[in-house]
Amino acid sequence: MNEFLETEEKIVKMLKTVFDPEIPVNIYDLGLIYKVDLQDGGRLTVDMTLTAPSCPAADFLVEDAKQKLSTIDGITEVNINLVFEPEWSKDMMSEEAKLELGML
Repeated sequence: MNEFLETEEKIVKMLKTVFDPEIPVNIYDLGLIYKVDLQDGGRLTVDMTLTAPSCPAADFLVEDAKQKLSTIDGITEVNINLVFEPEWSKDMMSEEAKLELGML
């Protein structure tokens, strides 16, 4: 596996360690991650959303993700953009998340 794919795999694994304190599911499986863009030089940009624009955990989620992603070898800079288009819906959740929350 090439270095780029290994780093992308580490990014996904790390995003799966960030949990919304109000929901026992990680932000990746909740479908909150819209885009992961790893540029040359280790610059990482992540577009993510929230389950609701007024989410009280927004700052916590962004900071937790940023701190954890910055620990990955090869990542030199992390930028997280909060986006609200498209609007998040339960359909964006993984099957595992739906199962965890009793939606299946």
